[in-house]
Amino acid sequence: MRQRIIVCPIIENNGEVLLCKMADDRGVFPGQWALSGGGMEPGEQMEEALLREIREELGVELQITSIKPWTFADDVRVKTYADGSKEEIYMIYLLFDCVSANRHVTFNEEFQEIAWVKHSELGNYDLNEATRATFSKKGWL
Repeated sequence: MRQRIIVCPIIENNGEVLLCKMADDRGVFPGQWALSGGGMEPGEQMEEALLREIREELGVELQITSIKPWTFADDVRVKTYADGSKEEIYMIYLLFDCVSANRHVTFNEEFQEIAWVKHSELGNYDLNEATRATFSKKGWL
């Protein structure tokens, strides 16, 4: 089984957190609301990987003004690729508290929608189990 280190930003702006609805046909949690993030590349530092993932998935105009390591987690997940193939992966998640100066998001094909959500309204979204566990650990759910 392959192992991946995943960097996940918990991006907040004016008291709301950024959620991304995964594409229906790919990813670890197709069609569910999640945090953005992705795998570190060989030779990358954690913060460098985090900022690259934010640029790739959310666009270059989203200005991140603060990054603080928060916690980590791990589990085994099945990832579905765009061609329909599946792979079981052992994932180590590095989670970071991030603050953005703006809400200028241009998301890529991994997502079908984004939303800025108040902590009190997170329960109204079909969050994947990893995101739900993260928000519960923060005391938001």
